[in-house]
Amino acid sequence: MSKSVEDLRLVNVTCPDEATALAIGRLVVERRLAACANVVPGVRSIYRWMGEINEDSEVLLTLKTREDFVESLYTAIVANHPYQQPAIEVLALVGAGRGVAAWIRAETGGEDSTSL
Repeated sequence: MSKSVEDLRLVNVTCPDEATALAIGRLVVERRLAACANVVPGVRSIYRWMGEINEDSEVLLTLKTREDFVESLYTAIVANHPYQQPAIEVLALVGAGRGVAAWIRAETGGEDSTSL
């Protein structure tokens, strides 16, 4: 396990469908705001919204990034997401497999970053 992961984050976002999750995932990886986007179909969400309980089929989008890019990632997600209030959660990593931390750092860098 890698011991140095304090700057790494997982960002989870629920999307209404796979096309939306794929589009957002591709966009943020292309912009180097995330090293990886995992698209997980088949999520069933039960939630309270505007006083009502709802149940929907959704797709989970998980993004691997660094703390430095969370705000830019959030902005990109909101600008390209159809929900009025997308559910975006940012989680700190407590560990990662050997090489994963270095890979996430190498593959993120924002839109102005050059290939490493």
